[in-house]
Amino acid sequence: METLIERADGRDDGDDWAQNYQRLPGGAGVSLILESTAEEGVGPRLHRHPYAETFVIRRGSAAFTVGEQAIEAHAGQVLIVPAGVPHSFRTGPEGYEAVHIHAAEAFETEWLE
Repeated sequence: METLIERADGRDDGDDWAQNYQRLPGGAGVSLILESTAEEGVGPRLHRHPYAETFVIRRGSAAFTVGEQAIEAHAGQVLIVPAGVPHSFRTGPEGYEAVHIHAAEAFETEWLE
């Protein structure tokens, strides 16, 4: 059983990387979004999931909207969005790198805008 997954674009670095991983091998039970960008002001529009989403922020920052809260999150922090809570974010001036962990083996997203 293959448990090592290569970057789809063939690069061997972590720069400018946006990739979605669903139905991971080995029964992981989670799905992932890996995101790395130097661009400011990008991110998904308002949405929600029927499961929690955890953001492990590795570099830079982002301005999150989580329900009614505005949250500035930066490298070294972990942000958890509970199941069913609408959320979005925009990357900060120094870019953003994070792992987004979806507590389900496949994405279920309801777009709200």
